[in-house]
Amino acid sequence: MLPLAARAQVSVSVNIAPPALPVYEQPPLPAPGYLWVPGYWAYGSDGYFWVPGTWVEPPAPDLVWTPGYWSFSNGAYLWTAGYWGPTVGFYGGINYGYGYPGRGYYGGEWRNHQFFYNSAVDNVRSVNVTNVYSKTVVNDVTVNRVSYNGGPGGVSARPTAEQETAARAPHHGPTSVQTQHVDTARGQRNLLASVNHGVPPVAATPKPNSFSGSGVVKARGAESHATAAAGHAAAPPPAAHNAPPRANEAPRPNERPAQQPPQHPPHLAQVPEAPRPEAARPPPRAQAARPPSRPEATPHATPEAQRPSAQERESRAGTAERPQAEQREPSHPQSQQRPGENTARHEPAGKPEEHRGG
Repeated sequence: MLPLAARAQVSVSVNIAPPALPVYEQPPLPAPGYLWVPGYWAYGSDGYFWVPGTWVEPPAPDLVWTPGYWSFSNGAYLWTAGYWGPTVGFYGGINYGYGYPGRGYYGGEWRNHQFFYNSAVDNVRSVNVTNVYSKTVVNDVTVNRVSYNGGPGGVSARPTAEQETAARAPHHGPTSVQTQHVDTARGQRNLLASVNHGVPPVAATPKPNSFSGSGVVKARGAESHATAAAGHAAAPPPAAHNAPPRANEAPRPNERPAQQPPQHPPHLAQVPEAPRPEAARPPPRAQAARPPSRPEATPHATPEAQRPSAQERESRAGTAERPQAEQREPSHPQSQQRPGENTARHEPAGKPEEHRGG
């Protein structure tokens, strides 16, 4: 439920929550006599749009600004407009910053119809202002960027009796310059929340209706937000996996199991081309996986395992005596030299025939 004093000031009802408040720096004070009016999310025909914070001349001396605020009630978000009055009233507990921490105002005060600025809060360093004091603000309100009161995720602040009284007291609405400032913001497409995604490129101005030029402040992250999507799209894809060390001439039966998994990625389809000519030498792959254990066992196997190789040698040499010499190797190691010696002995056998011919 809205406070009784605020119900008559409700001007907009929306069923969508406003975006979070952007983070921005306060522009410098343009001249003495201006008071700070924080920025806020307004609602128009195209949805939420940001009204930049700005320095405004009050309609009369001794008046301070109570910001407007969004509140949730009966399933809808309602906008309560701000106003000028002798004291600051309830503004939903919203932490607008720069003197508006959610309750009261600490950016300055009126003294003898002259406004004194709190240099600990206001940006008055670049202006020659004599009405200045410094007072640190102790904020006992939870600091967040929530822009509405009540409802799911909203601020749970309630107005005090003094704030209710301030709302009932006579006060002034926004000045004509403030109204023009809102209308100008409504016409800026880049201030729509649907366009800037909650990070307006013009978050604050030194004066009303000054949306360009010196002193205009962007929301923090406004520049990087526009390039965030492009930055992610331009990011290089993950580096391709390095090809396994297939160039190393290791035993092929051991390499093939490691080569099969990388054949699935398309960017490794060209890698197996180099090993293919060598892979054609052995029999089918199923048989190539068996030789690692069997060739090592054949030297110590029975003579039957050696006979195929001996038979091949017989077919090449055309003799039948070599298989018998190979079978004697286990018992007569010197028998291997006898075939060589026999061949040497056949040569002298021919020499007597030459002598006979003489």
